[in-house]
Amino acid sequence: MIVQDEIVVFITAPNEDEAAGIAKVLVKSKLAACVNIIKGVRSIYNWQGDLEDDSEVLMIVKTQKKLFAALSDKTKKLHSYDLPEIIALPIAGGSEDYLKWLRESTSIKSGG
Repeated sequence: MIVQDEIVVFITAPNEDEAAGIAKVLVKSKLAACVNIIKGVRSIYNWQGDLEDDSEVLMIVKTQKKLFAALSDKTKKLHSYDLPEIIALPIAGGSEDYLKWLRESTSIKSGG
């Protein structure tokens, strides 16, 4: 079994503009190789005792496991939600060329 160090992170946002702003920062800072933004997501959830039914956008972020904490911290600083959804799933496999590009496109910058 091959253990992958690459992950996919799901982040929801209230609108496309906010998602794009977050995505650009994550990619520019090399915390993410690529971010897909999917419009038209409907989220139904309980929040502070009320049933919510909201339209959102979903960001699908490709990165490395070792960058998750920094990516999460950066997202929380930029996000308008009090409690943004930031969840990570392992990549079980993929095109080795793509995964190599993902690794080469992401890194922790020295000095923060």
